[in-house]
Amino acid sequence: MTREQVGKLELMVLLALLRVGHDAYGVPIAEEIQELGGKVSIGSVYAALDRLERKGYVSSSLGDPSPERGGRAKKYFHVTAKGMREVHDSQRVLTNLWRNLAVPKGETA
Repeated sequence: MTREQVGKLELMVLLALLRVGHDAYGVPIAEEIQELGGKVSIGSVYAALDRLERKGYVSSSLGDPSPERGGRAKKYFHVTAKGMREVHDSQRVLTNLWRNLAVPKGETA
């Protein structure tokens, strides 16, 4: 069985979700990424969350409907145990790839 890896945006969303905390929704996740220098749209964050949920890396629950949202409920997300394993695996692989990376003079990594 092959392992389904996450892409750059999905990893950023997972990390931002962990930073924001349990039961976060798309807006604060996008704001966290943007505050740290990432460029994302709210639509791309929700698309990534949908993909992450299909892969089993996050799960979601609906909050109570609110009058401010026209009676719609917010969808809250949290990272699953499988998602945490993916975050740690990604960190390990990326750290190992960066370690002792020789960059030719005059170029940046």
